[in-house]
Amino acid sequence: MAISRKQKEELVVQYIDWMNRSQALIFTGYRGLSVKEFDDLRRKAREAGGEFHVIKNTLGKVAFEQAGVPLPEEYLEDSTAIAFAFDNPAAMAKAVKDFSRSTDFLKIKGGYLEQIPIQTEQITALADLPPLPILRALLLGTIMAPASQLVRVLSEPARRVSTVLNAHAEKDDVSAAA
Repeated sequence: MAISRKQKEELVVQYIDWMNRSQALIFTGYRGLSVKEFDDLRRKAREAGGEFHVIKNTLGKVAFEQAGVPLPEEYLEDSTAIAFAFDNPAAMAKAVKDFSRSTDFLKIKGGYLEQIPIQTEQITALADLPPLPILRALLLGTIMAPASQLVRVLSEPARRVSTVLNAHAEKDDVSAAA
């Protein structure tokens, strides 16, 4: 069934909207995926705070040109679907990576992180990052480490003085009791 010019223009506008709202885009080839597998992948994408859509290559190319985003030709070869990460790019990358490991039919082509092109290896590295709450905790621990070390260093002389005074007090108590 042919798509009218108006429908094509609406699709291009929709693609541009998804691109503008996304923190990351992950281009995939999906030749051979079943409908059930697509549904599973779309569900995982929604759980990761994004969406997974099949796009028409020619309309995708037009959308990227209109958005002013340079697009490598290999991203829009063969069958193309894009994972749009609206909330958490690492979670979306993990969902796509995990799904691609479970099937031979989903291939990661590359993508964008905040409008910057990234390669497949970088998407894999992004997927391997720990979840955002853990990253925040690690960052907080790193920021707080110098302060806690300073407190320990500053309190050490006072602790030593109190230990010496306590030892003398105990010595005096023992000698007074004898």
